[in-house]
Amino acid sequence: MASVRLTDRPLSVASAFRALEARGAGGVTIFVGRVRPDPGTGGRVVALVYEAHRGPALARFRALAREAERRFPTLGLVLWHRTGRLRVGEISVIVGAACAHRAPAFATARFLIEDLKVTVPIWKSERARPARRPRRPRDRRVGRSAG
Repeated sequence: MASVRLTDRPLSVASAFRALEARGAGGVTIFVGRVRPDPGTGGRVVALVYEAHRGPALARFRALAREAERRFPTLGLVLWHRTGRLRVGEISVIVGAACAHRAPAFATARFLIEDLKVTVPIWKSERARPARRPRRPRDRRVGRSAG
């Protein structure tokens, strides 16, 4: 059973883990993507803004889940993504897989996040704090009289 979600509300790893509870699931893998403070083109990133074409994004999530269920022996899947403005440290995406064993759980989660990043119509833009320009030391001699 797959759980897909596109929301402007915070994502919870505990909720994702509960959604992946399945009888016989000996391996549960959860990948969590968070906003990080990378140096961007306009300075240090302080937030990302995620936008999506909701209908097509959810349709792609469902198709991705069906493909994962066809390719891997899954007992449960999670594909959740945030939209809106997210500050550094906030969770932007959670994908997870529950399988009988760890190897297919890892493979499924990897397939989900890699395909999601490439095929789901979700875009992000950076909000950055401009980098500080280095201060030039003042020359204390400037402006002094000679005598």
